[in-house]
Amino acid sequence: MNALDALRSALESLRASPLRSALTMLGIVIGVAAVIAMVAVGSGARDQVLRQIASLGANLVLVGQGSVARGGVKLGAGSAATLTEDDAAAILRDIPGVVVTAPSVRWGLQIVAGNQNWGSVLFGVTPDYLEAREWTIAHGRGLSDEDVAQANKVVVLGQTVVRNLFGGGDPVGEAVRVFSTPLTVVGVLGEKGQNTQGQDQDDVIFVPLSTAKRNIPGMAKSNPRFVHSMAVKLQDGVDQDEAQRQIRELLRQRHRLSPGQDDDFWMRNLSDVSATRDESSRALSFLLAAVAAVSLLVGGIGIMNIMLVSVTERTREIGLRLAIGARRRDILVQFLIESTTLSLIGAGFGVLIGVGAAMLVAELAGWPTLIRLDSIALAVLVSGLIGIFFGLYPARRAARLNPIDALRHE
Repeated sequence: MNALDALRSALESLRASPLRSALTMLGIVIGVAAVIAMVAVGSGARDQVLRQIASLGANLVLVGQGSVARGGVKLGAGSAATLTEDDAAAILRDIPGVVVTAPSVRWGLQIVAGNQNWGSVLFGVTPDYLEAREWTIAHGRGLSDEDVAQANKVVVLGQTVVRNLFGGGDPVGEAVRVFSTPLTVVGVLGEKGQNTQGQDQDDVIFVPLSTAKRNIPGMAKSNPRFVHSMAVKLQDGVDQDEAQRQIRELLRQRHRLSPGQDDDFWMRNLSDVSATRDESSRALSFLLAAVAAVSLLVGGIGIMNIMLVSVTERTREIGLRLAIGARRRDILVQFLIESTTLSLIGAGFGVLIGVGAAMLVAELAGWPTLIRLDSIALAVLVSGLIGIFFGLYPARRAARLNPIDALRHE
């Protein structure tokens, strides 16, 4: 009997007892489906985290205003107006591995264009801010050093603002108004999407830092050099944790904070955000992997069981084959092909169910999923190996039957 004959015999055996075959394959089906769903959900979550982190800017350390206490009462983050443009310049000058530092101020306000208005967030920034955050310009131009030096009344709009004020048309050259300050649109930002907190990064407008401080009501502070936050972009390969430690020491020294005194600023390393989100997706992946492993084990035991039953039912057939010249190796190969075929058919149904489950999760739960061909190939390969492993004992038992005893079997 050649391999094709053995395969045909295996399919005929499966068709002879379709319900029993289906129940036998159920463990394999569930296991493969769980593997594919596990990888799809886990890979999708990790891919979303990487995209969100990339949208914030690579190798980035964020520094913001901390909290101050008055009369023993802590006023919360943002109450300590101690960060300045000079701090940003000192970080660029004194900390090795820093590419740019981009100080900024921000304000939530209404922006008006003609008879349309929209509530957005205004950022006063320098040109380095777009480099630090790796923000592209879709139309027009970005802000220039000249705009900052001369406090030009120009603005760059995010995509969400453009859609709500101009219906998605090109607004470059148009005028908008913030409070009583007219601003000329010189550019439109490329689309960023949501950040790791689910906030719309495209719902922003950028004006020169000096323009924000001089011309936007509510921006004035006792210290004209103050900033709300700064983005510190590091060179590739720089240890972010070490750079963050050095920045912290420098700022504490500049702010004259005594040992034991709390920082009057906060710092965030984006790798921490990535690690937190990635750990959540990893926990879900491990859970699904456990389900898949148990299901595949149960499926393998089911295959061994059904093959042992098949050997018992076909003992006379095996004896007849051996009597007319079949080698024991032929019997062994025949039953291995049957068990592997059973496992691979179950894997095929598992692939269909797993892909469908991943798509259903993406549609109903809104979770990001990423179906990977290598995970499908791995699941099918493992199923085939399970068919061989758990089918080996029944196949060897069949091959070792004595032809005379097998022919006498009732």
